[in-house]
Amino acid sequence: MNVLIIEDEIKTAKSLAQIITSIRPDARIVSTIQSVERAVSYLTANQQPDLIFMDIQLSDGLCFQIFEQVKIIPPVIFCTAYDNYAIEAFKTNGIDYLLKPFKREHIEAALEKLSNLRSYFSPEKQLTPDLETLLRKLGEPDGKKSFLVFKQNKYITIKTDTIAFFYIHNEMTSIMTFDHHEYTIPQPLEEVQNMVSATQFYRLNRQYLINFEAVKEVEHYFSRKLFIKLTVPTPEKLLIGKEKVSSFLGWLENR
Repeated sequence: MNVLIIEDEIKTAKSLAQIITSIRPDARIVSTIQSVERAVSYLTANQQPDLIFMDIQLSDGLCFQIFEQVKIIPPVIFCTAYDNYAIEAFKTNGIDYLLKPFKREHIEAALEKLSNLRSYFSPEKQLTPDLETLLRKLGEPDGKKSFLVFKQNKYITIKTDTIAFFYIHNEMTSIMTFDHHEYTIPQPLEEVQNMVSATQFYRLNRQYLINFEAVKEVEHYFSRKLFIKLTVPTPEKLLIGKEKVSSFLGWLENR
């Protein structure tokens, strides 16, 4: 397995290379690169590796500039000291997001994740009943397209893709649109969750069901929780407990 390391801290890059090769003796570090400019040059002139370990903030800019200039094919494991770029990372080729100072077990878990993904999607793998069910669902309608609401003696149709989030307010389910209009609907939140696309909407907790397009930032919080900021203000601070972190990040990743 050929591995490229893009990391501007030389000591960190050396440590990372040692950990990778100790976990996977078959891994070969093809190069260690410190800047966006050099990364673009290398990836343009050479065969792309099997895996890239990439820091976010490099000596001459953010690593996302590389993706703007080169079509990167292999999966990327981000290793960074910054916790506010997770959404952008998973919108690229990111399969994991490790915060510095990382430990050997973090790298080991990320490499195991890569192996599992490659094994699952290998051409030799036969379709299982669960996968066949998933493929059938992909051909089905992608959730409810609109909701009928009643406000000021009028019935109004609200398109689902204009809804930033659903939430429980005064024991009723409310809709908040991207243009900051609020409506009440009769359906319980659990029922709404089953109506809309699971790809587009995520149930953060018992009170909130949010639209992917409304997610602005995701930050690490105390006790291994995540703090979710939306483009539309919410009445309460949105937190995800550690038990749902993997599920939520997986939802962000699997677009």
